[in-house]
Amino acid sequence: MTQELVSLTIIMAVAAVSPIVAQLIPGKFIPQTVLLLAAGTALGPYGLGVIEVNDAVKLLNELGMAFLFLLAGYEIDPKRLAGHQGKVGLLTWGITLGLAWLVVTFLPFFTKQGINGVATVIALTTTALGTLMPILKERNLEGTPIGDAIISYGTWGELGPILAMAILLSTRTGWQTMLVLGAFLAICLLCAMLPTKALRTGHRLYRFLTENANTSSQTLMRLTTFLLIFLVTISALFELDAVLGAFAAGFILRYIIPDGSKSLEMKLEGVGYGFLIPVFFVVSGAAINVRAVASRPALLVAFIVMLMLIRAVPVYVALSLDKRKNPLSSHHRVTVALYCTTALPIIVAVTSLAVKVGTMQSDTASTLVAAGAITVFLMPLLGSITYQVADIHPVTAVREIAHTPSDWRTIVREHAQVRALLHHQDRLKRMAETLKSLEKQERLNGLDSRRAELVERARLEIDRQLKELGLDPQLTTQLPHNYRYPKN
Repeated sequence: MTQELVSLTIIMAVAAVSPIVAQLIPGKFIPQTVLLLAAGTALGPYGLGVIEVNDAVKLLNELGMAFLFLLAGYEIDPKRLAGHQGKVGLLTWGITLGLAWLVVTFLPFFTKQGINGVATVIALTTTALGTLMPILKERNLEGTPIGDAIISYGTWGELGPILAMAILLSTRTGWQTMLVLGAFLAICLLCAMLPTKALRTGHRLYRFLTENANTSSQTLMRLTTFLLIFLVTISALFELDAVLGAFAAGFILRYIIPDGSKSLEMKLEGVGYGFLIPVFFVVSGAAINVRAVASRPALLVAFIVMLMLIRAVPVYVALSLDKRKNPLSSHHRVTVALYCTTALPIIVAVTSLAVKVGTMQSDTASTLVAAGAITVFLMPLLGSITYQVADIHPVTAVREIAHTPSDWRTIVREHAQVRALLHHQDRLKRMAETLKSLEKQERLNGLDSRRAELVERARLEIDRQLKELGLDPQLTTQLPHNYRYPKN
């Protein structure tokens, strides 16, 4: 027991220090998740060896992964899946899966590396939506057109591989797999329908649960935790991966509470991001064999490149072909595609399963997990860069500078002003929408009155900047994202 407590103490020390270190890094370009993974690698069995991955730590690791996928499933709006962008996201993921199968099956490199199996195909199609959500919140992308696109395409990048794992990696025959999945689906439907019916009928039990949600009983939190562990246990009994049960629990929770619950969300995030999820990332880092990764650099680089080609390119093409419904600039489409190439939790799950059944060597699994860990750092970084320069229209700026080199300072300043203006407009739009929602709920208090004042000040600031750019605020209330200065 002493060693388990020592390992857990070190893990939680890393979890406590990581956000402080991330805050101190200039530009905040390294997500906390990367620091957790790096610390796990350095302190784990293949590093200094001060963290021992024993049974107790493994259990907390499994619960951490379960909470991560619970929160990922909860972020998914069923209406989004059925909507236009959701359907395009599903089609795009299907194309990604086909491309991954062709590449892994027929490219000699993967055959020589001994990873031309289904597990590698699935790993190449994933998006770490659960890992991305806190990053999107940190970078104020949640609720923006870019954030919505990332969630829409990332939803199928997470849900698709989970279903593929259940179907394609099963050791049962086809009809047995379908029978088991059908039984699991029936249990999930029952878990979703009973609370929904109680909600609609105003059942006494439901009233009791909601009235005691914020007391010492914590009824809703306890029921949510029970739902999560129950479906993870059912997954284990049906010999399905725990990821499926956890994701289903989050999806069911969103179905029961379609408008969300701030109180419940804060508690889930407190338990998840405050305790269990950091354990999962540190232990995932501890599973990386640095020597094995260093001995196969070609596989590491090739896997990251293949992730970008197989996952990012189809997302970019889909967004480009769907410009009427999703009018994003080319830079912003690149941003979405890069964020959607972030991968880790599914890679951890699928490689662990492949090693367990003997279809993948542990050294190879370490290399693929390391590649996934690198994408958690690399893809949001590249996406952040493209997002920052998108509205500056660098190509247009270069052309203008080439036309009149002597005015390069003025051209750069004007393009930077456009970018700043668009950034202010995005923030204004989100503030106005929030204010409008609060007004509808007739809950406008002193704090929100100050927010209304900020909105009005932001409107005045935009009018001022429009005038500086030579535009009439009365005629130009919304500067389009494809705005171009006239050539000098």
